[in-house]
Amino acid sequence: MITRRHRETPTTVATLDDLAPLADYSFMDTLNGDPEGKANGDDHAPRQVFSGHYVPVRPTPIENPEYVAHGEALFRELGFADSLAQSDDFIRMFSGDLSRVPEPLRKVGWACGYALSIYGNEFYQQCPFQTGNGYGDGRAISVLEAVINGQRWEMQLKGAGRTPYCRGADGRAVLRSSVREFLAQEHMHALGVPTSRSLSLYVSKTEEVRRPWYSEGSRSIDPDVLVSEPVAISTRVAPSFIRVGQLELFGRRARKQEHPQAMEELEKLVLHLIDREYGDVIDQSLATAEKVVLLAREFRSRLTSLVANWIRVGYCQGNFNSDNCAAGGFTLDYGPFGFCEVFDPQYQPWTGGGQHFSFLNQPAAAERNFYSFCLAVQPLLTGHPDCLRQLEEIQGDFPKVMQAQLEKMWAAKLGLDAFDEALFRELATLMMRTPVDYTIFFRELSSLPDDIELLKKSFYQGRSYTADPEGIDNRWSAWLTKWHSLTRTASREELSSQMKLANPKYTLREWFVVPAYQQAAAGNYTLLRELQDVMTQPYAEQSEDVEKKYYRLKPPELFDLGGFSHYSCSS
Repeated sequence: MITRRHRETPTTVATLDDLAPLADYSFMDTLNGDPEGKANGDDHAPRQVFSGHYVPVRPTPIENPEYVAHGEALFRELGFADSLAQSDDFIRMFSGDLSRVPEPLRKVGWACGYALSIYGNEFYQQCPFQTGNGYGDGRAISVLEAVINGQRWEMQLKGAGRTPYCRGADGRAVLRSSVREFLAQEHMHALGVPTSRSLSLYVSKTEEVRRPWYSEGSRSIDPDVLVSEPVAISTRVAPSFIRVGQLELFGRRARKQEHPQAMEELEKLVLHLIDREYGDVIDQSLATAEKVVLLAREFRSRLTSLVANWIRVGYCQGNFNSDNCAAGGFTLDYGPFGFCEVFDPQYQPWTGGGQHFSFLNQPAAAERNFYSFCLAVQPLLTGHPDCLRQLEEIQGDFPKVMQAQLEKMWAAKLGLDAFDEALFRELATLMMRTPVDYTIFFRELSSLPDDIELLKKSFYQGRSYTADPEGIDNRWSAWLTKWHSLTRTASREELSSQMKLANPKYTLREWFVVPAYQQAAAGNYTLLRELQDVMTQPYAEQSEDVEKKYYRLKPPELFDLGGFSHYSCSS
């Protein structure tokens, strides 16, 4: 169990010396380190890690780091002064150099192994040794846990160099993908979707790496050129970074009795997860088997709510494997993600993905990840048939709970007291036939239009697939009349306000992000910071200039363009 240290958080954390006393390294202090790990963290070559919850790793600093941006909202929540993000010692630490951090901050971070299941199917071939003992945090290194105002936060550098799990790669992240993740995390938080958060983003002024990407104007599905890109380190923050895949690794080892401590290590990790992520809802005095049952029920609730929220705001994870599924029930790993523009149930932004991870298949993908989670914790219920039966029931009820969350979400988006399946089916058909912009349509609907002219602001009329536009207009008008008859009995103003809380006005469209990271690569961060400001107020009616620039349909010339409409996971 984690020993919680009760320290007074300074009114303002203005220096690294102010932050240092808040450090509390529960993961390293309460769980097992790799017995073959090196205390100094000099462990950067691919190798098998047979046991232990983490490997001590010293990050590899980027050369000549320069400040790009920081999570202003998160800084306020943590009580950090904005000036801290540009102070020399903070930049040094969060661009990977731990050599001069003040005590009790540590000069070594940690990386973790995990397993992989794709749609509930166990995989080993992504591990370079084909054993599952070499797959994990290949370029993500946690460097700090801190308890701030009673909340524990783990701070993890992404792009901080090689670890034993790097599989031969360089351990770096490029500025392009770092900008995407930095903006997306704070946007999702502002949308009200549980997520990891963005603390800081630094870029090297001199260090570059080669990555496959798209040539200008390319409509290729796969990248067609190699480009040199500046490296960057972003710091993401969460209560913990324990993944379903992490639980799986230890569950597999326990099932197969791969080493004498396998069952103990699984139990320690699960109890640590409960303490870190579920301590406020699970009684610590219960036996492990009882805790596991409560954990499964609570995780199911969080996961189904999360995925319903993803669909509410048009987000598609793109690669929702078990290793990209946070066991705390929040959004994690913004690699092949995207926001749906033209409504399409099969929308998939990632060229390496498939329909199984497409926009409206995310509930099914979540169910498969929950299956993997249940399989991972099952060994802890050996000898407890009643608890095992409860776990099976919780798993079996996942589709029912997921459907209830989805119906509640759709009802909120449509301003209804209860979900109406016939109304929704006709709407989905019309949205695909017309087709429409997902975000703009629901925002315009939130204004309670009396006819379809306002809704046409969301129509991609140049991409219409119907040979009978007049007939479609008539169907839209009939649908709108039916919808008005079913909406809540609140006043128009109250109903419109409620719907606008469920339907954001602004969403992080990829064609907004591309020029931001292109300009950032040239040392100009103005557009990036403008996007950060707009996208952290996604429900607000912002200025006319902002609306003109960011509340509009995707330009026709950007459809099917590599890097804009689809992208590889090259980062």
